[in-house]
Amino acid sequence: MTRPRLPLDTDPHRPAAPAGAGSFDDPAGHWNRRYEAPGLLFGAAPNATLAAHDRLFGPGDRVLCVADGEGRNSTWLAARGCRVTAFDVSDVALDKARRLAGERGVEVDYRLASVDDWAWAPEAFDAVVAVFVQFAAPAQRAAMFRGFARTLRPGGRLLLVGYGPRQLQYRTGGPGKLEHLYTEEMLRDAFAGWSIERLVREDRVLHEGAGHEGQSDVLEMVARRDQDDGGQPVALPADHP
Repeated sequence: MTRPRLPLDTDPHRPAAPAGAGSFDDPAGHWNRRYEAPGLLFGAAPNATLAAHDRLFGPGDRVLCVADGEGRNSTWLAARGCRVTAFDVSDVALDKARRLAGERGVEVDYRLASVDDWAWAPEAFDAVVAVFVQFAAPAQRAAMFRGFARTLRPGGRLLLVGYGPRQLQYRTGGPGKLEHLYTEEMLRDAFAGWSIERLVREDRVLHEGAGHEGQSDVLEMVARRDQDDGGQPVALPADHP
């Protein structure tokens, strides 16, 4: 059975585009409306890459979930005994996340914030999880990556999952803008001072609710912030794809 293609604008945290760009002026309001639909937009199960790397997360680990949406990843981590902090720009999504945490009997520290507002406290976390956070244009993405480096302790790990350029053809989720997508070269450049333990790009069929459904161009990276990296990835130029 052939699955219908979803609209390009399926990333739950895509920021406002300039007037006339065919997007929206109020990202929080836009995605609040999206999340108001019944059920969970991206499903209740954790992202498959995150679940496959469960060995990276143990009881007591301090984990930050970036733009966590309705809580599918943060609640899974909390059930493993991690001390989880998660933030999102949508208060509707966070209400659903808190309900999901209650249903699963776990505690997560949920905060309402965007990546621009988040403080990125120095060396506050053992791990950062960033799953499909591709709302960020290049300059905002570079600042976000610097935030990841700042808030991870030396030796801490980043688990990053995103879409590659073929996603523009598949149209099964993601921001629909080439400059928002990941390539292996871009990630290696951005985290050149880190130990990249895994960097894989491949076509996969995703089943993550209505938001990510069907054939997809997926990149996944696990990288460790080394002791001597200075706490910062390489600053990419604003026009880097």
